[in-house]
Amino acid sequence: MLTPLLAGSTIEFMFPFNVDAVWKRFAAPFMSDETNGNPPTNGHTSSATPQPITFFTVVPTVWARLLQTHSALPMDILKASNQAIQRQHLRLNISGSAALPTPTKQAWSELSAGNTLLERFGMTEVGMALSCGLADEDRIDGSVGWPLPHVEARLVDPDTHEEILPGQDTGPDGKERSGEIQLRGPTIFKGYWRNPEATKKEFTPDGWFRTGDIAVRKPVPGGAGQGHSGSWATGPAWFIHGRKSADIIKTGGEKVSALEVERELLSLPQVRECAVVGLPSEAWGQKVAAIVVLSAAGQTAGKGGKAWGAMDMRRALKGRLVGYKIPQDLKVVEGIERNAMGKVNKKELVSVVFGDGERIRRRSEVVAAERAGLRRGAGGEGGGGVQGQGGK
Repeated sequence: MLTPLLAGSTIEFMFPFNVDAVWKRFAAPFMSDETNGNPPTNGHTSSATPQPITFFTVVPTVWARLLQTHSALPMDILKASNQAIQRQHLRLNISGSAALPTPTKQAWSELSAGNTLLERFGMTEVGMALSCGLADEDRIDGSVGWPLPHVEARLVDPDTHEEILPGQDTGPDGKERSGEIQLRGPTIFKGYWRNPEATKKEFTPDGWFRTGDIAVRKPVPGGAGQGHSGSWATGPAWFIHGRKSADIIKTGGEKVSALEVERELLSLPQVRECAVVGLPSEAWGQKVAAIVVLSAAGQTAGKGGKAWGAMDMRRALKGRLVGYKIPQDLKVVEGIERNAMGKVNKKELVSVVFGDGERIRRRSEVVAAERAGLRRGAGGEGGGGVQGQGGK
């Protein structure tokens, strides 16, 4: 927060989050004094009228909520907010802390007359470390861009602990090599306050900070990475796969990024919210499972007007994801609990939705039996697990 304050900016906090209040705040500078509740000022701007918002950063769920509610706004607020979110006023809009679905990014660009969302990667310990560029060409779908100036970044294989050097981003089998993001530089914190043991654990012997986030590097098509945003934004871009402890699912010897699966699920019109988790599996070590909140369309998108279910999910994801990444189990819930940052505690969520290990084991047997029945009934067509209601 110090940077904008030192630059003379004003920071406004809104807690708790209220989508209507956000739209009204966006719109306020572009509405008449009478509409804002201020007395007429003989044609001069009232000192009580707030300044336009020029920088706005929130998590993907907030962007989705803004899009979902925009069309229902009163006409005066709708027109004023349309003006407020265009680039000449809202100079930078950022999404972070979770995977941003491409349809959400596209919908915001259309609503804001081309004000493309920017994605980036940061932590409390390091501030902003990687970012897409300010040039539209460098705002890549699903990517966090490149290391910012003065930030050193490397990928380290979490199994072999060897650095994945540039040019070694694919293995002999042609598959992408994922690694932990490790950072070094003047913007990285020195250590945890009065906790030398934690500091030692999170830093490598040669001084790199272990972020705990897994990523890949890969070339990007089009004009991205050509230096439009500066010399730092060049070459292969970085793509986050998720937290090593919660978002990397090891199933049958393969590594699955929960964030990648979530991004595909959230691009489906039947899904409003989702969380992808790994459940223990005797056969595969872990299996991919999806916890989903259905959209209004999803409530009747299944066969015969029923709720969208597991078979529907598998059909929708076929062609978008390779087979081992498609969730084997689906649980439909009314809501997914998030913290103030919009993040999900997946360990707690698994316990609430699926229960303890024994309940998960029994559920796996039911899922396997039902999938076998579906395959027999469909003449060999792959099934998709069972669907449940309830939970948070």
